Parts: sequence; C-alpha cells; structure tokens
Amino acid sequence: MEKKSVLFLLTPKTTVACLNTGMNVRQALEKMRAHGYTAIPMISNDGEYIGTVSEGDLLWHIVSNNDISIEDLKDDKLVDLPRRHDVPPVKVDADIEDLLDQIVNHNFVPVVDDRKVLMGIVTRRKVMQELFKKN
Repeated sequence: MEKKSVLFLLTPKTTVACLNTGMNVRQALEKMRAHGYTAIPMISNDGEYIGTVSEGDLLWHIVSNNDISIEDLKDDKLVDLPRRHDVPPVKVDADIEDLLDQIVNHNFVPVVDDRKVLMGIVTRRKVMQELFKKN
C-alpha cells in the first residue's frame, strides 16, 4: 500500500455509533444491540475518545452481578464499567502503516486529533478492501 494518511480510510464520527460517558449500562447495551456491533467507542461530552466498550465488558458486568435485572442496569454508570481491552487510538496524521498492527487485533481503530477528540474510525474491512484493491 502506498503511503497515505489514515484519513483516506476514515469513517467519520458523524456516521459512527458512539457511546457517551453520561450513559448507563442499559443504554449502552441497547445501543450496541440496535446497531449489531460487538464493540463501540465511548466518548466524553467534549468528544474526547475515552475507550472502547465491548460486548464482553457488558456481559462480564452482568455475570459478576448475579441478581441484576435489565432494569437494574440503568443504575450502573457506563463510565464506571471495567473495560478489558481498550483499543488505543491513532492520531489523525498517522500513516496507514502506523495502524496495521492494531487493525489485525481489532475490528476498528479510533482516530483522534491532537486534543484526543474522536474524528472517526478505520475499520478492518476498509483496510482489507484497500489492500486487495492494490493487488
């Protein structure tokens, strides 16, 4: 692949489902279910990338609270949820090569600006499509 910025493969934040730190666990679970994703980036009210919440994070939370009901999940703050595998972001001016190591291990890689504000994501699918297009 020729040297290009990650912007070439970016799915902008405006088209990406995101969770907000003000949400509760139930809202996060409902949003993840509605979109059919296995992981979703979480951002602050200012748009800063905080981390990635996965299905596993939500399931482990439910399992570790034996008597919890779906209704009880609205009392649990998403920001307090332990996350097992945050996806480290890459900066918006990074080269594609800078994200290849991460994209192998994750379905997407968050892209942030210098203030750590989420600009969007690069999906493994887009990277693979670009690689196969070149060959």
